[in-house]
Amino acid sequence: MEPMELHHMAELALQDIGTVCSNISAEMADTMCTEILAAARIACYGVGREGLMIKALCMRLMHLGLDAHVVGDMTTPPVGNGDLLLVSAGPGQFSTVLALMGVAHEAGARTMVVTAQPEGKAPQQADVVIYLPAQTMANDLGENVSILPMGSLYEAVQLIFFDLIVLLLNDKMHQSNEEMRHRHTNLE
Repeated sequence: MEPMELHHMAELALQDIGTVCSNISAEMADTMCTEILAAARIACYGVGREGLMIKALCMRLMHLGLDAHVVGDMTTPPVGNGDLLLVSAGPGQFSTVLALMGVAHEAGARTMVVTAQPEGKAPQQADVVIYLPAQTMANDLGENVSILPMGSLYEAVQLIFFDLIVLLLNDKMHQSNEEMRHRHTNLE
């Protein structure tokens, strides 16, 4: 097999990402924005590379001035009534996600699951499901798979989708880019 050229691979990867993004409904984005804006506090959680994308979203939510925290940080406060646990479960479930959702529900918080497998256990237990129809490790083998390995397509789509959500929230909150930049850390 002949090795692939970098720019050709990039074109294929961007095509895969674009195809998924074009299949995400505008209603999903509106629902996600509504839930985030309705929450008093937002706790964010994901595992592996999905967890990195969730942390990136949480950081931008903080830049918007929202009370957002990453689950597992020792400064994360408890959740309760009026709060939102926002988790990622691309393949439909992770044991830690299911456990945290149980704790959040028992405390009275709402749960939102971002997933590529809406029939999975975590989405079935969530108050809100955000469906990103991308390849994960649940379906990365066989014919017609992305050039990107394993769950990378889902994770790349998450990063783009989450930044689009931030743009929508920024508009709904009538904030300027300067206001967001003002909240960026100076401890780097």
